[in-house]
Amino acid sequence: MRDWAGIFRRAMPLLDLLLIIVAFRLAYTLRYDLQILKPVDEANYAPFEPFLPYALIYAMWMIFTWPVANLYREQRGRSWFEELSALLNGATNATVLVMALSFLLRPEIFSRLMIIEAAALAVILLATERLVYRIVRNSFRSRGIGVEHVLIIGAGDAGRAVLSALIARPDLGYMTIGYLDDRPERGLTNVGRVPGLGDLDQLEPLLAERKADLVIITLPWVARQKIMDLVAICERYAIGSRIVPDMFQLNMSQVSIENLEGIPLLGLRSETRFDRPRYLLKRIIDVSLIILSAPFSLTLALLIALAIKLDSSGPVFFPHRRVGKDGREFDMLKFRSMRDGADELREEMIIQTGADPKRPKWENDPRITRVGKLIRRMSIDELPQLINVLRGEMSIVGPRPPTPDEVTHYETWHRQRLNVLPGATSLWQVSGRSQVPFEEQCLLDIYYIENWSIGLDLQIILRTIPNMLLGRGAY
Repeated sequence: MRDWAGIFRRAMPLLDLLLIIVAFRLAYTLRYDLQILKPVDEANYAPFEPFLPYALIYAMWMIFTWPVANLYREQRGRSWFEELSALLNGATNATVLVMALSFLLRPEIFSRLMIIEAAALAVILLATERLVYRIVRNSFRSRGIGVEHVLIIGAGDAGRAVLSALIARPDLGYMTIGYLDDRPERGLTNVGRVPGLGDLDQLEPLLAERKADLVIITLPWVARQKIMDLVAICERYAIGSRIVPDMFQLNMSQVSIENLEGIPLLGLRSETRFDRPRYLLKRIIDVSLIILSAPFSLTLALLIALAIKLDSSGPVFFPHRRVGKDGREFDMLKFRSMRDGADELREEMIIQTGADPKRPKWENDPRITRVGKLIRRMSIDELPQLINVLRGEMSIVGPRPPTPDEVTHYETWHRQRLNVLPGATSLWQVSGRSQVPFEEQCLLDIYYIENWSIGLDLQIILRTIPNMLLGRGAY
């Protein structure tokens, strides 16, 4: 299928040129026809044509000089706000240039107010254009159009870090086809829905079949000769390759880079994403959101409680033992969605169905009540967890808390999920909910911990709302 988003991006310089001219025409309408902000005397009324050369100079300067010209180069991970900042910078530079020309040329027809209005409109139009482009591009990428197929080499800590980033950021346009490892037994083990494709001998056959567009190598640097051999194979098949440095298996956010006469010096930052000030800030946001939503959440809670009592016998709330930060156990509160005593059948169902004991889920669980099926599909059975948040046992956003039985099956790297407060919603819940396999849940949780920000929390909260209303992936 044709990648219309790619065509859109390549045509963007021409579109920007046209939109800037449109911005000047709109500014002319505001200034001379509608006379917004300042009236125009009949003697000073001017046609649009004398402003057209200034519009062209403005547009050419803005889109063909840094920083706006840099936006036409594809850069994965660049945010819309970074693009907006570049547009503001470019518009300011172009405005100063046109103003300077007016002082030098002293034209009979000129309006500084119109130029300022045109600059503001140009930024609005170009920023909106890029927002539309992002929506179109992400829509195509979600359907596998315009994405690069990535093969990961190495299943260690660095490989998992790369895999977690690729899974957490589908908007980057990468689709992982699988991974290879220099240890055959590990290279044949799937990680969630990402298949293990074997050992390093499988690289050439995969590249010969054009299965991958990009190879990311995450092997330890002690195997540098092997890494160089793999890069040479990729070059032979004209396939791009990237090497991930494995310096202490650190996230690059923990590395500071200095320059000593061209010599790069790498240093380690001691601070973590979740130090005390950030925890305090996260706590303030959690409590504020609960207070603001209290009228709605309390009304909804009363209606759910009434429906549960009318539907089946048993308590309204179901306290469930969970494992929180640093392995501390607590009782997580939920609205009861199963018949009374259903938890006693859990181990028997795991044995009968062969479900993953680390995260057992059943799409058609016979223990669920009629009301329970509805509230679980919309995830409003989790509403009482706001009480856990107020107690300081949970946060609104964070890794979902496991049960003590599930933790006994954890491998060492899985336990990284327990380094922070668990959450009522999480990154993997807005990425597929119950349809996401356990290993992918862990990868997404680790990505969240290593890349936490207020913006990421707000993004997850906003994505949670439509997922709840539509019941995507929940059972």
